[in-house]
Amino acid sequence: MNNKIVFSGIQPSGNLHIGNYIGAVRQWVKGQNDGLNIFCVVDMHAITVPQDPKTLAEKTREISAIILAAGIDPDKSLLFVQSHNPDHANLGWVLNCYLSMGQLNRMIQYKEKSDGKDFVSVGLFDYPALMAADILLYGTTEVPVGEDQKQHVELTRDAAQKFNSKYGQTFVMPAPVIPKEGGRVMSLVDPLKKMSKSDPNPNGAIGLLEDPKSARKKIMSAVTDSGSEVKYDWENKPGISNLLEILSQFSDVSVTELEKKFAGQNYGQFKTAVADEVEKFLIGFQKKYAEISGSGKLDNILKAGVQKAYQISHPKLLEAYKKVGFLGQ
Repeated sequence: MNNKIVFSGIQPSGNLHIGNYIGAVRQWVKGQNDGLNIFCVVDMHAITVPQDPKTLAEKTREISAIILAAGIDPDKSLLFVQSHNPDHANLGWVLNCYLSMGQLNRMIQYKEKSDGKDFVSVGLFDYPALMAADILLYGTTEVPVGEDQKQHVELTRDAAQKFNSKYGQTFVMPAPVIPKEGGRVMSLVDPLKKMSKSDPNPNGAIGLLEDPKSARKKIMSAVTDSGSEVKYDWENKPGISNLLEILSQFSDVSVTELEKKFAGQNYGQFKTAVADEVEKFLIGFQKKYAEISGSGKLDNILKAGVQKAYQISHPKLLEAYKKVGFLGQ
């Protein structure tokens, strides 16, 4: 029996792009046959900064449908919305009492997100406790994170260690896992920076739900260099290397093979091939997304997902409640 339990939290904000798909979402799909994979749309984390209620609701549905369209199978994995399971907030409150102000004040993301803001919510300061609850409720063994989130998993381990030391073994100690990206995808306008959904220049990223014709235009106008050779060389040709990486990921052809294929061809011919492949992918992906969004099945999938999640999380919450001295009902 495989006891690996992987928890991934996805905020319903911004527009997911092809870099997110290649670097993370597609890796989730590949890994879902290995242990239990839990995908939680963390809408409670989203409101730590101001949100438009209508947009938040729309984005929560959108991100859920994108995950399914990408290939996450609700029969193999758990997909649910964080606010649908009250155990997250309830355990989050308990863990509040086992973390110090000093620990939370040292969190790098809090410092970055609060810097220069007129209003900073208590939720933004405190959300690592809720993140710890998200993870610990399910006996999570692995948490795929970027470098910027590794500190949060370490704080989760601190909370679990403190609770376990005081009350006996209760929580599994999760390990942060920095995934090997399926190729790094950089901005189309500045190939020295990662493609980002918060990029102020809209031409830098290609959204998963973007008009495929718009995506084609972005690729055809992507920054390259003054040379003419299609060569994989991040130091001297970052723009071309980025496009080679994108084409390799969507065509399943190695970069080495692509270099041979485009030897002697000009940048225009090469960019056309990249644009063709990305456009083909987006058309297929968006067709699946539209089918899921329009089928009426999404609500049922999320409802079934949270019911399964609750069956795992609630016994753990009650165990923690009992250990801290809360009366049973």
